Amino acid sequence: VQLQASGGGLVQPGGSLRLSCAASGSIFSITRMNWYRLSPGKQRELVARITSGGSTNYADSVKGRFTISRDNAKNTTYLQMNSLKPEDTAVYYCNVDGTYGSGTYFNSWGRGTQVTVSS
Repeated sequence: VQLQASGGGLVQPGGSLRLSCAASGSIFSITRMNWYRLSPGKQRELVARITSGGSTNYADSVKGRFTISRDNAKNTTYLQMNSLKPEDTAVYYCNVDGTYGSGTYFNSWGRGTQVTVSS
């Protein structure tokens, strides 16, 4: 499964960005779609998760500011990031797991997209 992430960039504090991640390949079903982030000197953090049933989870640091969604028809997940803070600066990675048409499980990572929040 290949993941193509986009939408990162430079934004001022208080601004917004929308990340997207599209999965392609011989996908039968996608179970979870996740966004992680990694910044220098910090551990990788699970930012948001959405399940096949639409249940969502967020890191405490982004609750109320970030919204994860998914378009099952397009095998795509989105991360709407509002009220961005300098501490949100990181490389954001998309992660998806599910099954191929053969029934084999997969867990794939995107290449990462840089988000920089700075004035």
